[in-house]
Amino acid sequence: MTQLLVKHFVKDSENTTDIQVRERYGTLSSIVGIFCNILLFLLKYIMGTLSNSIAIVSDAFNNLSDSASCIVTLMGYKISAKPADKDHPFGHGRMEYLTSLIIATVIIVMGVELMKSSVSKIISPEEVEFRAVVLISLILSVAVKLWLSRFNTVLGKKINSTVMLATAKDSKNDVVATAITIVSLICSLFTDLPVDGVIGIIVSLFVLKAGIEIIRDTVDELLGKPADAEITRQICNIVCRDSRIIGIHDLIIHNYGPGNMFGSCHAEIRSDEDFISAHDLIDRIEHEIHNKLKISMSIHMDPIETDNAQINHCKTVVSGILRKISPRLSFHDFRAVTGDTHTNLIFDVVIPFDMELSNSEIKNQIDNALADEPVKYYTVITFDREYT
Repeated sequence: MTQLLVKHFVKDSENTTDIQVRERYGTLSSIVGIFCNILLFLLKYIMGTLSNSIAIVSDAFNNLSDSASCIVTLMGYKISAKPADKDHPFGHGRMEYLTSLIIATVIIVMGVELMKSSVSKIISPEEVEFRAVVLISLILSVAVKLWLSRFNTVLGKKINSTVMLATAKDSKNDVVATAITIVSLICSLFTDLPVDGVIGIIVSLFVLKAGIEIIRDTVDELLGKPADAEITRQICNIVCRDSRIIGIHDLIIHNYGPGNMFGSCHAEIRSDEDFISAHDLIDRIEHEIHNKLKISMSIHMDPIETDNAQINHCKTVVSGILRKISPRLSFHDFRAVTGDTHTNLIFDVVIPFDMELSNSEIKNQIDNALADEPVKYYTVITFDREYT
């Protein structure tokens, strides 16, 4: 069913990095979601009214909030598909993340209202009337939500959309909430206790949990998460494929919305390499990354001396010292400036974010270890962080 809908309503469906294709996927997801959720709202609201069940009515309004979220999502995809302009030179792709925040806010507000209604039902309980047609409608609702979850998961993974994956997660939570509601309805056959109100609270907690999780994931995107490990691996493979590239460091990826990423890194090249040839190599690497990964890449060339015996010895010494301090430490941009009385070792050290030692403590350990060397060394260290 999913592939059939994609085939008929998403033109050029395989070109998932194109903004217009992403908009078509978003439109399809939103319209299907609006239709299914409004249908479920009407069905559950009628059944909840017939059976006098606050749990079913709560579940109905949960579906209504989902349909409202789909409308907001539809607007978000339309805006995020707008091309870059002078006020937004990096495009409007992050509108998808803002849309996710709006969806999460709607979900949380609805969850709070459902909890208030459920508490009221516990304080002033009313008899729930069991009807077979209500039970059948709830089972049908579970089937529809399971399909919606699968539908949005497939589409979300295909175009790497946090909005669709958040919608899929919400649908899974709806399945659990409706299943609990079914339990409430069946319990009404055997007890007069306010099970309905208790179940209503449980349903509202599921709603609140879904909203909080969406906010957490979206805020991570807006604040800036590390680049995806697979993307990082592919970039490193492309850059280092040519034997003239000795190493890569200072890789940074900026995400301006799905399919709209900018990156930079430093590529190490022999200092005696032909400049024109090296520049042409870097240009070709940048174009390959853009063509294959759709990342606008800027690569800085770092000249590295490879035939200097003194520098190679110093690098070996520093590498051994860093390994003793922590195997997770690494260094780059190493050079040595020799004087009459001492030699300056200038390099960058990459520090993990969870490193317990401070920068000054690491420098002191390096300096103390170098003090045992026959040559007098001074260190000039720049401390870096990993952004991938």
